[in-house]
Amino acid sequence: MDVIVCKDKEELGRKAARRGADFIRQAVAEKGKATIILATGASQFEMLANLVKEDVDWAKVTAFHLDEYIGLPETHPASFRNYLKERFASKVPIGQFYFVNGEAEDPQAECRRLGELITRHPVDVAFVGIGENGHLAFNDPPADFNTEEPYLVVELDEACRRQQLGEGWFASLEEVPSRAISMSIRQILKSKAIICAVPDLRKAEAVKKAVEGPVTPELPSSILQTHPQTFLYLEPESASLLSEK
Repeated sequence: MDVIVCKDKEELGRKAARRGADFIRQAVAEKGKATIILATGASQFEMLANLVKEDVDWAKVTAFHLDEYIGLPETHPASFRNYLKERFASKVPIGQFYFVNGEAEDPQAECRRLGELITRHPVDVAFVGIGENGHLAFNDPPADFNTEEPYLVVELDEACRRQQLGEGWFASLEEVPSRAISMSIRQILKSKAIICAVPDLRKAEAVKKAVEGPVTPELPSSILQTHPQTFLYLEPESASLLSEK
């Protein structure tokens, strides 16, 4: 895992987007197409704002997204489909975007649909974040490090739900859904490169454990230590607890 500490959020977003775009351009140059994974949440604002400005042949790019709440309408401000359409898909001429349909009648069938699709699209670069509880996508602790299923139905723990409330996506904890569809840990790790953008002081403890602690399902993002092409972008606040900065 390469750790890059930037001077502020804007530099973090710019550098993370540039590194990710380099991997996309390389894939398009080598094989005529690329597949990416996109995360959501407040931590990705700056990265996405910069990624859409990159000179990429987006028509040759296929995108998947990491996770979505079950039962939340796409029109809700917290919908990840809504988030990605507003901040990414509406701003670039993306070739194909496979969204997670959290309103599907059968969430398990939706997992299978997405799983079949992503197995046909080897992932070149995944853009991810780290949760306050150390989650990766919506894989809350203790995460399943072993399942080969690309997408899972997961239960969201209270810490994860409180983070969503704290970021202002919901008016009360009761409104935050308790279940979601999430890309699995093993599927994320199949990405050739992983760009992890993590700003904010509230993430500092999780960052320290993910970088310096043991690899454990109790801190799901610690698994990124095992991936040979993970690039973790921080700024002074999120890096503040690291032993070496």
